[in-house]
Parts: sequence; structure tokens; C-alpha cells
Amino acid sequence: MNEEIEIEFKCLVTKSQFQTLSADLAPGPFLKQQNHYFDTPDFLLKQAGAALRIREKKGKAEMTLKQPAETGLLESTIELPAEEVTAALNGKLPENDVVFKAGSLAGTTGFVYFGTLATSRAEMPYQNGLLVFDHSSYLGQEDYEIEFEAKNAEGEMVFRHFLQNYAIDYKPAQNKIRRFYQALKQHGGE
Repeated sequence: MNEEIEIEFKCLVTKSQFQTLSADLAPGPFLKQQNHYFDTPDFLLKQAGAALRIREKKGKAEMTLKQPAETGLLESTIELPAEEVTAALNGKLPENDVVFKAGSLAGTTGFVYFGTLATSRAEMPYQNGLLVFDHSSYLGQEDYEIEFEAKNAEGEMVFRHFLQNYAIDYKPAQNKIRRFYQALKQHGGE
């Protein structure tokens, strides 16, 4: 299991702003990825400020637990073979360190699959960090997001300056899983 601290700053933008930024900056190619989200039926991970997902991209998959850290989020990740992804989407999560760690936060490993968020993503290096362009679709809606992954909290000023250069107001965005759960709730889920 790999563990690292993630420090990122996110801003939802309009489709037009996203297209302008993409055209001006020409980030790497846009690649498809799918995030499959899991929690207990009563959302105990969500209540703990944590999230459990399986991400599929470039023919590979990994399971990640994100949980609050003193600065940013602690990400615990493990690679998954395709058969374990299929099993998880059909109700049988693998027994691995990430699931056990999520279970210790939730008090159970009785996780269920809630749905998938698909993203078209491009990335590019930017001022000692990574600038990420995400167009996401989930539960009948879509959004456009610019994200800056930084080495420390000072990255927020870099990101604010970047957005100011394009006359975009910085409104910190919720992470994808929170937006997904908000849409799920609108569709009758918890």
C-alpha cells in the first residue's frame, strides 16, 4: 500500500472558461478515467470525512482511501487486478490494506457500490505543481473543473494568481465524491 499527502486546490469553471483554458494552455492529451465510489449503506466514511474509490485509467485500476490529514488529505492506494474491480462492482470488495483501513474508520467493511463518475482529464506541469483539467459526467449531469496539485499550502496563492490571469473568480470546489454524493441525494439517495 502506498501512502502520500495530497494537497490540491479546485475550482469549478464554466464550459466556455474550460475551453478557453484548454485552448490557451494545450495541456497533455485528454484521457478517460472512471471513479467508482463505495461507502457503507449509511455513509459512515462520508461522515468521517473520508472517501473510498476505485479508479480505472489507461487499462489499470487502483483502490484509494482518502481521509483528512493535518494538511491536505492522506491517500492510501493499492493497485487492483481487473477481476477484483469486476468483483467489487458486483458487491465483493477485495481483502486488502486499503479496505481494512477504510473499515477501521467506518467500523465495518460492509461497503457497497454507489456509482461511477467518468472524467476526461488532461494534465500539465505548472509552477512546481500539476495543473489538472477535468470534465466530469455523473448521474445525468456534468461539470468542468480546474485543479492545482501542490507540494504545500502555499500552492493556493499560485492557483489564485493563475485564475486571476484568466479573470476567473476562485470559488473552492468540493471534491468529486462530494459532488457525486450531492447529485445522488438529488436523485433520491442519501
